[in-house]
Amino acid sequence: MSDETTSVDALEEKKVTELREAQSKAEQLFHEVEARGLIRPGITESRLNQEIYDLAKEMFGISTYWHKRIVRAGANTLLPYAENPPDHIIGEDDILFLDLGPVFEDYEADFGRTFVIGPDPAKLKMRDDVAKAFAEGKRHFKENQDITANQLFAYAVSLAERYGWEFGGPIAGHLIGHFPHERIADDKVTLYVHPGSNLRMRSADEKGQKRHWILEIHFVDRKRQIGGFFEELLTTD
Repeated sequence: MSDETTSVDALEEKKVTELREAQSKAEQLFHEVEARGLIRPGITESRLNQEIYDLAKEMFGISTYWHKRIVRAGANTLLPYAENPPDHIIGEDDILFLDLGPVFEDYEADFGRTFVIGPDPAKLKMRDDVAKAFAEGKRHFKENQDITANQLFAYAVSLAERYGWEFGGPIAGHLIGHFPHERIADDKVTLYVHPGSNLRMRSADEKGQKRHWILEIHFVDRKRQIGGFFEELLTTD
């Protein structure tokens, strides 16, 4: 094995380790949000957002996020990332999701989970289904070595239909990496899990390095006015 190959392998190992550690810290943050009872009725999405920001700074010294912090509750859970809906007051029997993109030691995390306040069976099913669908999507990715971005998007849409929901987002994932990750100016298709991208997801990036991806599952029920979201790393194990 050449020194160059060894160097590339070491760089990839470091990248994977850093991405896993960033996600682990994001997961710890979410656990602490629940443990401290921050998710509660009677407060606005914006207040919860600020409290989570303050907690992240307390726990990890985090003040940099590579994308806007999202707290969506009630009917706002129907809306994809790009929307900026009016501030919603979290209800006594509500569903909400968090989507955070903190930067830890120059590496990006992107982590999303759904929470339910109260016993509503449809909301609880939504929360559980997005988690199950993520696991199925990850398994499908692993089993199909030449999968393209649009093929994985189509599979995510099929999962929504199978579970009895509608897929709620224009994408089902994107690249992740060292901050800032690879981008193409004015191109919101190619490097996303998007129906218009035929990029082979295991192809190398512009530097010849392995690309790492996030899978995001967003299901909605427009009649009930609820949505669920689950997001994390797709490619590091």
